[in-house]
Amino acid sequence: MNPQQPAQHRRVSVRRRLLAMLLALFLAGLGAIYLLVRGYAHQTADTTYDQLLRASALSMADSLQLVQGDWQMDMPYASLALLEQAPRDRVFYRVAAAGGALISGYGDLPTPPARGNADASTPLLFDASYQGQPVRIAWMERKVAGPREIQTAIIQVAQTREARNALAERILWQGTLALIGFTAAALALAYWGLQRSLSPIQRVERELAGRSASDLHPIAAPVPEELDRLVHSLDGFMVRLSENLDTLRLFIAEAAHQLRTPLAALHAQMEVALDEDDPAEQRRSLLAVLRNAEKLSRLVNQLLSDASVIHRSNVRQFQPVDLAELLSQAVYDTVPQADPQPDVRLHLPPANAGDPPRVVGDSLMLREAFKNLIDNALRHGATDEGHIDVRLDGHDDGWRVTVSDQGPGIPPALANTAFERFARGPNPRAPGAGLGLSIVKRVVEIHQGKLSLSNRVGGGLDAVITLPVSRDHA
Repeated sequence: MNPQQPAQHRRVSVRRRLLAMLLALFLAGLGAIYLLVRGYAHQTADTTYDQLLRASALSMADSLQLVQGDWQMDMPYASLALLEQAPRDRVFYRVAAAGGALISGYGDLPTPPARGNADASTPLLFDASYQGQPVRIAWMERKVAGPREIQTAIIQVAQTREARNALAERILWQGTLALIGFTAAALALAYWGLQRSLSPIQRVERELAGRSASDLHPIAAPVPEELDRLVHSLDGFMVRLSENLDTLRLFIAEAAHQLRTPLAALHAQMEVALDEDDPAEQRRSLLAVLRNAEKLSRLVNQLLSDASVIHRSNVRQFQPVDLAELLSQAVYDTVPQADPQPDVRLHLPPANAGDPPRVVGDSLMLREAFKNLIDNALRHGATDEGHIDVRLDGHDDGWRVTVSDQGPGIPPALANTAFERFARGPNPRAPGAGLGLSIVKRVVEIHQGKLSLSNRVGGGLDAVITLPVSRDHA
């Protein structure tokens, strides 16, 4: 990838993005679980050794006796033996009267925090620092009835935290190894699952890569439900592309066929004109060349008009257009301005008649349709005494454009084939390519309108286009 390529054109890897999201999720979960395991490890180590501290403190409390008002204590070595399970730790104890008189042990052990209304006969455990080392201390009271009153003794047993920390680290290390193994397995499983999930895309890619440029049939590779709409849209695109290519191939073939004959005739007539010595015969040959040139020019114009309609029908960029303005332009572009000028009468609704004659459509296509319809009437329906009426009026929920001539009309046998491309009658009154009505029909269908031809009573033909005001052209 070019590093200078704009950011909006850089490719984004779905696989890398999903893996990055999964990795971030697993790392966040691993961090949270690590903190939980760490807390659990320290809690487990404290619980294990706290039981030993409580047992040791209770054993010392049971050895205390009040003899004639004096405290006596036979040190139960079993109470300290309980703590020998942590050989690296140091143990301290303190036994003192409630007034502060030391009975045995270390007199400077830290005092416990306030314990409120808790039962003093139950050992209280707290953390402190003694002789520069962190220790865990069990503290409790021993009450004994004396000669005159109940007297109280304080028992404290302290132990350093080396064994606790070692146990907590061992539990944490084992738990961390298990977490790392679980995370690695989960990531490997996620990667494998991601590869399996993306394999349908790779199958579609391989199928498309193996096709020829002309193979546009629907994709046959099975895809999951999440990709069904994408593949369906791609199949629809290929269908539309195939239709456009078929239309283009048909247009090229027909254009080549239609242009070959007049070009050959034009070439032959030019050779005849060059070989003629008689000026009169040479003039007749040049007139024939002129007629063929006019016919060829009209054919080329209609072919270009047909190609333009085909292209714009695929684009379909519709906007509100004024039919009155389009009809005026079509009449001006189609009716010859030189004499003898045909009698073409344009009838438009008055400007103050209400709603303006607007529809949603393509102005270029509609103007081409109107021009072809008027040109068709001029060529096949105009007479020396008659005239052509071009009328625009409202009809139901749309607008109706009617082009009426006073010609011979259309034979019933040609009513079904008049709208086909290059279709012409057996005895056409004027040269043409047979594309005009097919162009009109295509434009009307694209705008969801209706086109009809009907012979008039007394002679003539009515060509009627009905267009809706607004439709969904998506």
